[in-house]
Amino acid sequence: MDVSIIETSGLGDRSYLISAGEIGAVVDPQRDIDRVLKLAAERGVRITHVLETHIHNDYVTGGLELSRAVNAEYVVPAGDDLGYQRRAVTDGDIVDAGAFRFQVMHTPGHTRHHVSYVLRDPDNTAVGVFTGGSMLFGTTGRTDLVGEEHTDELTHAQYHSVRRLAEELPAETKVYPTHGFGSFCTATPASGDESTIGRERTSNPALTQDEQAYVDELLAGLAAYPAYYAHMGVINRAGPAPVDLSMPERVDPDELRRRIDAGEWVVDLRERTAFAAGHLGGTLGFELSGSFVTYLGWLYTWGAPLTLIGESEEQVLDARRELVRIGIDDLDGAAVGEIHTLVAGTELRSYRVADFSALARRRDEQQVTVLDVRQANEFDESHIDGAVNIALHELAGRLGEVPEGEVWVHCASGYRSSIAASMIDAPERSVVLVNDEFDRARGLGLTT
Repeated sequence: MDVSIIETSGLGDRSYLISAGEIGAVVDPQRDIDRVLKLAAERGVRITHVLETHIHNDYVTGGLELSRAVNAEYVVPAGDDLGYQRRAVTDGDIVDAGAFRFQVMHTPGHTRHHVSYVLRDPDNTAVGVFTGGSMLFGTTGRTDLVGEEHTDELTHAQYHSVRRLAEELPAETKVYPTHGFGSFCTATPASGDESTIGRERTSNPALTQDEQAYVDELLAGLAAYPAYYAHMGVINRAGPAPVDLSMPERVDPDELRRRIDAGEWVVDLRERTAFAAGHLGGTLGFELSGSFVTYLGWLYTWGAPLTLIGESEEQVLDARRELVRIGIDDLDGAAVGEIHTLVAGTELRSYRVADFSALARRRDEQQVTVLDVRQANEFDESHIDGAVNIALHELAGRLGEVPEGEVWVHCASGYRSSIAASMIDAPERSVVLVNDEFDRARGLGLTT
């Protein structure tokens, strides 16, 4: 048997292709199923089963479309009212793929009906377990996505689910989680790139702490999660539409300016320092890199007209691929080319990019506003003395709290602050983007 990993780093998730001989099965596929189909073709396998560990809250599943495309059995945990046919499985069920099979284990916590799939070879030996949002690498999935009123109950359930996995499976069983590689679905940051049941017994808080200590620590550590999560479960229960990865309609400079002036969402995908050096006033800078889709989805007004600006069609297509993963399917167009060719008679805006050393020198000269757009828990741990804290996901509703004049905006690494800088850029402000690691601020003695 072979277990191939399909990374979706922008969302912090993994999907899996399990194969033996000419037979394959897929666990928790993302929306852009062409990646799965390509890998299956390279492996020379026919996908006979598509399995979901749970109804996902952080992305739109590709499971339904994939199962239909390859005529595979679609396996989903029982309990949810879904808008499509599937095989609903419960604890103890067996999904037999011939050369290998999956044993279903009910592991509630991340969601109420969550299951894990124990991968067993022809000798019935457990060689791996696909844990979805249950047991992660050195942590567990968060338990507050179903509703605040269920969080305490589900946190206790998560503790017992992870304990059950550790008690019933051999130490050498490999652990294959869906979440935990930067995903907001984790209760605390995951650690490492691989693990086994034996390793988790010595490192996972659900296995090293007593129940109440685990519950208290998990609940205390829960921070805000992306607003678009509210739409994912709805889409996944109804049944996602087939994916569209085609190039959006091209938009000329005059139409682009009309959309900006109308207050529509116009997103510039270029690198953050390129945006700072020259951009169309009224556009938002979301650099197409690791955290792009998480933060755009978090801030985006769901259903609003959305136009992209890219340096190339390839860049726009890459962005579209990321956006469909969270259900943003309807793009109103894209403008492509060098930014100076898209101005339509207007002046480009710009602002300064600096580091924490420059901020330290500037603060020695005069008082300036420092805007910290990290989350409140990050700010509470350590922050620059006198900084104004408005988390990025709250900034649109609190722009009136950002002072006029010179504003230096920072986060932990520069990505979130680059988005914030584009949001507060206005004639009455002199914006400076701090494109630097926050640890440098600590080293310079800027932090409390």
